[in-house]
Amino acid sequence: MQTTLWFRPITEEAITNLYCRTLPRSLAIADLGCSSGPNTLFVVSELIKVVDKLRKKLGHDSLEYQVFLNDLPGNDFNTIFKSLASFQKQMSCQLGPGAGPCLFSGTPGSFYGRLFPSNSLHFVHSSYSLQWLSQVPEGLDNNKGNIYMASTSPPSVLRAYYEQFQKDFSVFLKCRAEELMVGGGMVLTFLGRRSEDPSSKECCYIWELLAMALNDMVSEGLIEEDKMDSFNIPQYTPSPSEVKSEVLKGGYFSIDRLEVSAVKWNDYDSEFNPSIAFSDDGYSVANCMRAVAEPLLVNQFGDAIIDEVFRRYRKIIADHISKEKTQFINVTISMKKSGHFII
Repeated sequence: MQTTLWFRPITEEAITNLYCRTLPRSLAIADLGCSSGPNTLFVVSELIKVVDKLRKKLGHDSLEYQVFLNDLPGNDFNTIFKSLASFQKQMSCQLGPGAGPCLFSGTPGSFYGRLFPSNSLHFVHSSYSLQWLSQVPEGLDNNKGNIYMASTSPPSVLRAYYEQFQKDFSVFLKCRAEELMVGGGMVLTFLGRRSEDPSSKECCYIWELLAMALNDMVSEGLIEEDKMDSFNIPQYTPSPSEVKSEVLKGGYFSIDRLEVSAVKWNDYDSEFNPSIAFSDDGYSVANCMRAVAEPLLVNQFGDAIIDEVFRRYRKIIADHISKEKTQFINVTISMKKSGHFII
């Protein structure tokens, strides 16, 4: 995927620098928010291949790799574990003879709390997970008709979302600082925004379009209005300056790189084509969002309405992206644990 390919150079640079400055005999890597899909082990495999190639180039002995896969307890860890034998066989073939073992552990739990022993990790990676908050912010009673921050949301709603992000991200940074060794590295990629306006179109419009589908169903009596009014998405898509501010405020890490990229809502690399967008991308984008939003919607509204919600959502998205270019914004930060922060 484009998103995975874009931040690979930053991640490769970070793990290369980590290896060269620490020269570990074993390497402990944590992937936070790993999920259980086909790409779950992709980043881990790339990190291991980068380090193994580098240690061969420098004439160093092979390492043992200890990989911790983290997600919430409801994640399908069994599917991951069942795939490990074939993954390890594949890695053995790719790395060649003499490569060290890759040892895996599952670590269920929220990353907005401690997960690992103090000073036990060399490298932490997380991709497209940290935009999810630990909870829906409090004080959203006046966000009626919206399910997230929107152009019509009052300032108090925007402030509540930002304060929840600050609280959650500061806890995350403190916990990872306790778990990483001095000099340890961390690369995080958020869905974010370029704009300093938290309700800007580039980060909120995808949810406003879903709210349109839900509000249409409310007006037709298919969804109860009070359920709609009490439904809000527990997400915050930060700007680069907001991410930087929390990192500097905590003082646990120094920033190596902080970069922003844009990825089209659709997967096409060709020039924008309205006819292609209308015919197919509404379906692909709606399906992508369904994977993200369906559990939240089912919990609030039940599962009977889900197919109809996404049928309408698909048409709304297709109409929108047939008229203008649409992008998701990525914010990626690479940092290392400061030497003065020692447990």
